[in-house]
Amino acid sequence: MMAAQETELCAWLDERFCRLTVEIRAHIAAQYGVGYSLSCCIKLLSRLGYEYRKPKGLPRVTSAENQAEFIAMYEQLLSVLSADEAVYLANAVHPEYQTKPSYGWVKAGSNPAAITTAGRGCVNIHGVLNLETFDAPFVEQTTVDRVSAAQLLAKIEARNPDKRLIRVIWDNAAYHKGPDVRTFLARPESRIHLIQLPPYCPHLNPIERLWVTHQCATHNLYYPTQKQFANASLKFFRETIPNEWKIFRSQVSDNFRIITQEKFRVLTGQDIRHQYCSEDQQRFSV
Repeated sequence: MMAAQETELCAWLDERFCRLTVEIRAHIAAQYGVGYSLSCCIKLLSRLGYEYRKPKGLPRVTSAENQAEFIAMYEQLLSVLSADEAVYLANAVHPEYQTKPSYGWVKAGSNPAAITTAGRGCVNIHGVLNLETFDAPFVEQTTVDRVSAAQLLAKIEARNPDKRLIRVIWDNAAYHKGPDVRTFLARPESRIHLIQLPPYCPHLNPIERLWVTHQCATHNLYYPTQKQFANASLKFFRETIPNEWKIFRSQVSDNFRIITQEKFRVLTGQDIRHQYCSEDQQRFSV
């Protein structure tokens, strides 16, 4: 191909997301009358600066301005926090009864394996975290709902009899705004003040990082029954976290970052051209 043709090809490639070389090779043959084998096409793409990559999954998040506003509010809140106040961050987690194989260093050729389970159940945990004391109480229910949310708030108050004001930061789930929660907060003696996270911002809730540490009790481990799995999961949060919290402290922090899509080429429907192989394309191997 001539230099001008390669420039045109680059412009054509930049307008779409080609999953297979068959589409590219068919375009080159039809547009420039040049036939490329699979290996030659790959070499051409590499020379032109293209690589075969999987798109990175980006979470849906609120605007950068809303994220920055919450972070500023949170930092201001902590800067003026008095001794008779506390801040908890809340959310739910649902560890699934499934063996989760994960990477590790082993002797080459040893072929490590983990027995898998066929279970489809899970453990429903509704918990909170105080980053100052690493207090992490939770309630375990059949389902996470408005009842468990109110029970969680009651547990927080019971564990902090010396606190005049307890701020609880959680997301906008419907059960966090249900009648049970409203009734609990309407009590004259209620010491709970709720703060809502910005929508679609789990990265601004440090308890999400605490849930990740649960892999210590689940990854590469096989539990014959769901009950044994549930007991191990609950024991991790009831005993391991409180007793060994210094080990996990560096992993669970409020070192927030703002997530944006500015540095990514976000694919749209215009980029993905779902095409059936034409007779010309069928001449090329995938």
